[in-house]
Amino acid sequence: MNATPNSLLPSPTSHSLPPTSKTSFTDSRPFWLTLYFFFNLGLTLYNKGVLVRFPFPYTLTAIHALFGSLGGAILARFQVFVPPRLKKNETTVLLAFSFLYSINIVVSNVSLQLVTIPFHQVIRSTTPIFTIMFSALLLGKSSSRWKIITLIPVTVGVGLATYGDYYFTRWGLILTLLGTILAALKTIFTNVLQSPLPSLTDLTPKSFLSQIYPFSILAQARLHLNSLALLSLLSPLAFVQCMVLAYLTGELDRVRTYSQQELTGARLMALALNGCIAFGLNVVSFSANKKVGALGITVAANVKQVLTILCAVMLFHLNITALNSLGIILTLLGGAWYARVEYMEKQEQQQLRNRTI
Repeated sequence: MNATPNSLLPSPTSHSLPPTSKTSFTDSRPFWLTLYFFFNLGLTLYNKGVLVRFPFPYTLTAIHALFGSLGGAILARFQVFVPPRLKKNETTVLLAFSFLYSINIVVSNVSLQLVTIPFHQVIRSTTPIFTIMFSALLLGKSSSRWKIITLIPVTVGVGLATYGDYYFTRWGLILTLLGTILAALKTIFTNVLQSPLPSLTDLTPKSFLSQIYPFSILAQARLHLNSLALLSLLSPLAFVQCMVLAYLTGELDRVRTYSQQELTGARLMALALNGCIAFGLNVVSFSANKKVGALGITVAANVKQVLTILCAVMLFHLNITALNSLGIILTLLGGAWYARVEYMEKQEQQQLRNRTI
């Protein structure tokens, strides 16, 4: 069973993707980053309305995972991609990744209850820094000096753009930092699981982190999955894990009461639409991660934060200070600078490859 030749997504097989001699626009980085911003902003703004009426984060994440499972099953049925058959060790890798995914959700939700949103956003804006650090420790990947410098205006800009009521407890600070670290690791391994490269060789620098479960498994495995294949495998696991979390925290009991007293047909449709948008975002996010890399997608996430603020100002007529405006400008300029530096480095690498041929 093969994917349709006109599909925008890569070949569906889990371990082999056909090489392409020329990259089309629909297979380019700008295309997938544009979709990433569109779906991410859409879901963020839509969630603003949904979560007010459905304040159950674990259940909402389970709904997203459910729609990911259903969407993957439907697309597989219509032969948009072929569900991969994983070996035993590959299944172990996927389970380890799903564990990391679920822990990231738990820590993020708990930390939000112990700190203010502006403080949470400022700490999360440092995700690219942790991405650089863990990419070097676990994968032996280094970033150029200029790439690292471009992160300064992006990170400082988010801090200024979200400046407001900073409040945090000691545990809130610890958990927010932990959530940022987990977000960086999740982004890195999302890229690793879709990588066409073979497993890491012995030449890769070793560190104590690469010896700790689940990082010891994830850092050495490249499943060569495309975005739909990865999503179809991960979503059922994430659904089960999020439902377990909802049960253990007592959220399911509150959802049951809510469904009996407040859940209307209109709200049910709103949740279904939210799940569809989340499915689209997951496909686009995984694809964009593969195209631009783990560091690039974390920089894009920071730029998305200030774009969300701009959209909120226009849609909800919010007021922002001059300091907030400066932060927005600084982040956008930093994001553009990062994109320029990355483009120039790619051009230099291409020229070097051409000279060696």
